[in-house]
Amino acid sequence: MALGFLDILYFGSFREAFGRDCERVDPPSHVLTVADLIEWLAVQGEPYASVFGDRSRVRAAVEGVSAAPGDSVFGAREVALFPPGGVL
Repeated sequence: MALGFLDILYFGSFREAFGRDCERVDPPSHVLTVADLIEWLAVQGEPYASVFGDRSRVRAAVEGVSAAPGDSVFGAREVALFPPGGVL
């Protein structure tokens, strides 16, 4: 069972790399945390693989609240992904 649609917002160099500021995805049921989401995106091919190749360089917010890699995305409708401060 999938989690349902999730809006991903991209900022800074991520937005530039993808050529868009957001997208709607339907991640599989095993995507439960921020880290799971980034890992799932990274295996979707280019440009995701390049942008998310170094997971330590990805910051996130779930529903507008800063989130750590282990934080849940279950039930969320919006996740923002951005590079570390100073690398926008």
